[in-house]
Amino acid sequence: MSHAYQRAPITLDQQYALTAAASRLAGEFDGTYGAETIERFLHTSYDQFAGRAVVANFLPLLAERFARQRLTALARVEGRHDDGRPTVLFLCVHNAGRSQMALGFFQHHAGDRAVAWSGGSEPGDQVNPMAVAAMAERGIDISAEYPKPWTDEVVRAADVVVTMGCGDACPVFPGKRYEDWALDDPAGQDLAAVRPIRDEIERRVLALLDRLEVVAGDS
Repeated sequence: MSHAYQRAPITLDQQYALTAAASRLAGEFDGTYGAETIERFLHTSYDQFAGRAVVANFLPLLAERFARQRLTALARVEGRHDDGRPTVLFLCVHNAGRSQMALGFFQHHAGDRAVAWSGGSEPGDQVNPMAVAAMAERGIDISAEYPKPWTDEVVRAADVVVTMGCGDACPVFPGKRYEDWALDDPAGQDLAAVRPIRDEIERRVLALLDRLEVVAGDS
């Protein structure tokens, strides 16, 4: 495997894991992207997390998941694959609270009828535990999610970009449909304070699904 794009330190076990990840992605994107593109996206995705990962053993998994999302987005942008489903990107500062709850509600209510991603202008180290707990009260598990940055291809692939407090740091592409949701930041708040933020996010997600003409339901 080429290491032209690999700048972060890497152990032998991580290299084995990345090699396996590249093989899986090559199978998934066979006929769409070649090995060089897949490896480049995988390794640049790895670099995004290497400097701030809490558990180094999870790095290859995070890189694979993020590379898969980015390649899917690129295929949509380039017209190589578009299944016609509405795609929404939720952005906040740390991608740890508001955007993660919005993603959870969107996926829960939209099921496979629409696609949603999330990102942050300054990704944190982990999803806010109070956001995880608040969503668990609604039967939605976001504990496996992780803060991640936004990338150009992901923004360009979205039909709607929903921003939440990232201000000028949020990406702006001409002609893209944007919505700005003014919501309190759950960072540093206790569960009681996060609940009303969670409920307002769900209300807005349901309204967005209605505007997108996506039938909401429990997935």
